[in-house]
Amino acid sequence: MTQQPRNEQKVKHEDKHEVPSELVDLVEAIQNLPAPAKDQVEAALERVVDSTRRRRRILSLVQDALSQLRLDMKYLMFDLEATRRERDDYRRQLEEAS
Repeated sequence: MTQQPRNEQKVKHEDKHEVPSELVDLVEAIQNLPAPAKDQVEAALERVVDSTRRRRRILSLVQDALSQLRLDMKYLMFDLEATRRERDDYRRQLEEAS
């Protein structure tokens, strides 16, 4: 039984949605290269795969943060409108009492 290189194991065993299909195709193409050529590009390929996964995680975190920010803004706008209504009501009451 031959052991697969780390790149191919990482891409095949991990969630394929983490890595674009073109990158998966590239990993498979590199695995079919002769050993000397494959050895030259394997380290760079692993860095590209890791970098792609890291970028996807960062993008996901940023999207989550933006979603939370939008929700927080909606709550703040609601609170602001309620505060303005209360202010206007108190102002009217004060004017009526005078």
